[in-house]
Amino acid sequence: MGPDALMQVLHQLPHVKDKDLLVGIETADDAGVYRISDGLAIISTLDFFPPLVDDPFTFGAIAAANSLSDVYAMGGTPRLAMNIVCFPKDLSLDVLNEIIRGSMEKLKEAETLLVGGHSIEDAEIKYGLSVTGFVNPADIKTNRGAKAGDALILTKPIGTGIIASALKAGRIKPNDAADTIAGMTSLNRAASVAMVEAGANACTDVTGFGLLGHAMEMAKGSDVGLVIHASNIRLYPFAYELVRKKANRPRTLLANREFLIKDMDIRITDNDLELLLFDPQTSGGLLISIPEEGSALLTEKLKGTGIDATVIGSVVKKEEGWRIRVE
Repeated sequence: MGPDALMQVLHQLPHVKDKDLLVGIETADDAGVYRISDGLAIISTLDFFPPLVDDPFTFGAIAAANSLSDVYAMGGTPRLAMNIVCFPKDLSLDVLNEIIRGSMEKLKEAETLLVGGHSIEDAEIKYGLSVTGFVNPADIKTNRGAKAGDALILTKPIGTGIIASALKAGRIKPNDAADTIAGMTSLNRAASVAMVEAGANACTDVTGFGLLGHAMEMAKGSDVGLVIHASNIRLYPFAYELVRKKANRPRTLLANREFLIKDMDIRITDNDLELLLFDPQTSGGLLISIPEEGSALLTEKLKGTGIDATVIGSVVKKEEGWRIRVE
């Protein structure tokens, strides 16, 4: 669903109050968090979607990495997972076996146990997972802790929505999307551990609302403004060339832009680059807000684990007329 339609539904939900509910739905955070004891809280999330690639094994791996990411974004450790399966009755079960096999490989890498699930017949394949993780309440990272003076660090390139659309339509070859697929199947585990150790103030993972959509949730949740330096944002190979053709743009890209634009001050003149900032991502990177003095330590930690993270902007005091400025 696009952000506008989703917000209309979410605004109808009652606000749940419980002294141990540490993170609910109020700030559109990545997952719910409930305190069990002074030193332990559980993180609960789920995600599922139709195939982005033709290879079922790869699709399962992407879906698992994407579902696990919400726990990592909260500073937690995933431990349990349950499958969510929609599958056509006339399609070979070999396809489903491969999807689950790809998912299980990622769960094994994440040291997360598959403990069940639910399946239904449907006209189209959809797959994902419900994931439960653990976190010390003192280490929880939400999208509402960003502070003026923080640096903004992004751990993966963007452009997965554009590239997946072109790939499904046969406008690029699978080899051209190899870097993007590798990015979507990589876990955010190392980035999560590093940002907790480095003392990050806030974090969110970049998924369906695009980089600017999830940045906006952080800005509003933290009651601050964000300045984004577009030239510092890494793009997956071919994303910039592909976005120029309207046929490659996911439907929700323009929905994301329409929903967000009223709260933005966009100063760049490159329309293609601007569109990529709204591109819906799957299994995207972490957007981390960290005190300026800790940003060098964090980027060094991330590079030590093979993550080429970049500082893409800063957190500033909220100003009239905009929440995010792109320059």
